[in-house]
Amino acid sequence: MDVVRTPVPDRDTYLARWSALHGGYDPRGGLWLVRAWLTLVHRVASPLAARRVPPSAVTGAGVAVTALALPAAAAGGRWPLLAVVVMLLGGVADSLDGAVAVLTGRASAWGYVLDSVADRCGDALYLVALWYVGAPGGLLVAAGCALGLLEYTRARAGSAGFREIGVVTIGERPTRLIVAAFGLAGAGIVPGLAGFAGTVAAGATLAVCVVGLGQLMLTLRALLLGAPPPRD
Repeated sequence: MDVVRTPVPDRDTYLARWSALHGGYDPRGGLWLVRAWLTLVHRVASPLAARRVPPSAVTGAGVAVTALALPAAAAGGRWPLLAVVVMLLGGVADSLDGAVAVLTGRASAWGYVLDSVADRCGDALYLVALWYVGAPGGLLVAAGCALGLLEYTRARAGSAGFREIGVVTIGERPTRLIVAAFGLAGAGIVPGLAGFAGTVAAGATLAVCVVGLGQLMLTLRALLLGAPPPRD
């Protein structure tokens, strides 16, 4: 039997729907990099949306793929390079679930919560992967606390009326993914310095999360108190 396909909205319709779900930020007139990324996501997500793949299934697949980074990182040698590949694939899946939900008109509060939980699982997996290649546990705990505080602050701000796209900090999840990927790549390219590469990545994760938290707090204070946000 042929697979039943559902008509999928074009890119402009997808971008308009995405904008409505992200505080009115219009990527068509915004940063070109955001527009280019969303265009790529639309192309990859369209076949899944046409086959009515549940967004939650894509979310779960993203976490499962990211988890494969752990045995690769633990194996040592050149294997952390494979961990980089699966982490990047998991990062792509993290964007695909939302795109599938938007394209199929199945975006929901439950999906939003599930996606947030999956994101935190992914963050934890990144840190554990760095621990496997030799990053100090204490430094990773500090990075995890800073990361959790950043995301918790953003979530609480949402309860206070803060719109999602109000501020993009240096500590956002794509940055954390890139930092972890570089650390694992360094461990795989130069196995003898795996611990050093993991330590640098863990320290960088802590740094971007602390700076990002500061950026977020300054902007939130200005916006929630009714004053103009600070300029860069």
